[in-house]
Amino acid sequence: MSPSMKSSSRFPGWIWALGVALVSATGALTLLPGLVESRTEATPRAVTPRGPLLAEEQAQIEVFRKTSPSVVHITTLETQRDLFSLNVQQVPRGTGTGFIWDDRGHIVTNFHVIQGGSGARVTLSDQSTHRATLVGAFPDRDLAVLKIELPAAKAPPIAVGSSRDLVVGQKVYAIGNPFGLDQTLTTGILSALNREIESVNQRTIRGVIQTDAAINPGNSGGPLLDSAGRLIGVNTAIYSPSGASAGIGFAIPVDEVNRIVPRLIRDGRFVRPAMGVTAGPVGLQRALNLPKGVALVQVAPNSPAARAGLTPFRRGANGEIVMGDVITAVNDQPVADLDDMLNQLEQRSHGDTVTLTVWRAGQTRRQAVVLAAGE
Repeated sequence: MSPSMKSSSRFPGWIWALGVALVSATGALTLLPGLVESRTEATPRAVTPRGPLLAEEQAQIEVFRKTSPSVVHITTLETQRDLFSLNVQQVPRGTGTGFIWDDRGHIVTNFHVIQGGSGARVTLSDQSTHRATLVGAFPDRDLAVLKIELPAAKAPPIAVGSSRDLVVGQKVYAIGNPFGLDQTLTTGILSALNREIESVNQRTIRGVIQTDAAINPGNSGGPLLDSAGRLIGVNTAIYSPSGASAGIGFAIPVDEVNRIVPRLIRDGRFVRPAMGVTAGPVGLQRALNLPKGVALVQVAPNSPAARAGLTPFRRGANGEIVMGDVITAVNDQPVADLDDMLNQLEQRSHGDTVTLTVWRAGQTRRQAVVLAAGE
């Protein structure tokens, strides 16, 4: 057998031919056309048309388009002095969300967003930044109002809805700045109604809305919206051991917001109607086996309560306790403690008349009281 036949028996013919062809007399490698696969161009895949957006998607896009210009990013500031000089400057302290309430530049947010700050800056959806001043705050409901100087054309106020007719299961949207990421939209449903949370000063906030829309640090003070893009609540807190969204977020109902914010704008504070009474400690009621309610230990002279004939508990001449009045209901709504009574009074204005249910020494009576302006 010839050497050429032996070579071809060891290697496939095409490999042997390729090896011979690639090695030139000088030892350089060359490519022979037709012996390797031709290189193809990197052509993108054809795009498949998606068709129209779903009706639900279109609704969500429209809600965001209409409402996002009314949502703002709030940066709170604090005053610091330079370590090596007497220079004083304001530096960022924290961030949150707010929304434009009216065409005069009033911004609504949570009180805890601006708490402890010496100033605030508001960034609009067009990324313009404006210095804000504090108009008023009501820590009991975790609400605050800021104001920026801005032409009305650049400040579209948010559409205000109602919270009294909300239904568990309806679609809701939240717009805010979670973790500083501005103009973020999250969606979910209204999970529950009439929840209770604690405000920054340990007052109970009742009637709170619960939602599973993702609410994270930085969303505080932002709007919770219904499917029509109307404000139904102010996002204020989350329930989460990790500090991130766990599907349980809370919002102050808009009916409460709409009751408090106009008073903050008008008066700079929420003036609570008052009767001029001081409540006794819970231990007093337990010790004397009193009914649930507000046991009075002081009635201010010439106050509405004094004019209505309310009497406090007091010590007698021999040190004995002389029975006084316990307020058990306001306008037929039972009150279990002082917090309950304050919640009832806050729904009214000074000058209004309320009817108290009053217990004294086993006897119950009804007594009308005209409310005065509180401190």
